[in-house]
Amino acid sequence: MIDHERDLASLREATERLLTDAASWDNASVAEPSRLPGWTRGHVLAHLARNADALVNVLEGRPMYASAETRDADIERDAPRPLDAQLADVRATDARFRETAAAPADWSRTVELRNGVTDSASRIPFRRWVEVALHHVDLGCGYELEDLPQEFVQREIDFLAERFRGLGSVPPTVLWTSDGRTWTTGAAEGEGGVVVTGPAAELLGWLAGRRDGAALKTEGGPLPQLPPL
Repeated sequence: MIDHERDLASLREATERLLTDAASWDNASVAEPSRLPGWTRGHVLAHLARNADALVNVLEGRPMYASAETRDADIERDAPRPLDAQLADVRATDARFRETAAAPADWSRTVELRNGVTDSASRIPFRRWVEVALHHVDLGCGYELEDLPQEFVQREIDFLAERFRGLGSVPPTVLWTSDGRTWTTGAAEGEGGVVVTGPAAELLGWLAGRRDGAALKTEGGPLPQLPPL
């Protein structure tokens, strides 16, 4: 069962970790490339701030973004800002999101995100935690997938395995961690079943498009090609 209040507490801790790391930079560091193609660290920070605003919209029943073009333009507009402005924006928008998410509400209701995607309102705090945690890694500041909390890694693998389950373009796939945890994903049936084994952080990195899967072992075929998130 999803505990949105617990996820909000975890989100607060994750956001503080990110802000503490970024506070050690200077303005030149914000303009350095992130690990996301075409994005500087400033783009990542701007995206995090605008995503918090967007998830407030979701919880309050408004469209997540006015349009895809507006979303992209807002990130480009905010990316060049100096460090102090970036950090203040991330902190303020995070506080606004957590305040909205802490208000009494029907957490079993269905809400709509981008591109017609729907989810339970109770999962939105975890979705925000995912944004903060994975983009902290994307900043390339020494925080790695191996530093993520074990609970987070397992739950995000759960989520991504479910996301790719039933896709005909991905062969039936079994995921095994080095300590014996297992998931199934990909097509429900058909030829070319693959077993993928490795540390949980490596599995998460591959599923989330953060690593190429070279550290994973496969049986039954090559490492499946996953669609972009």
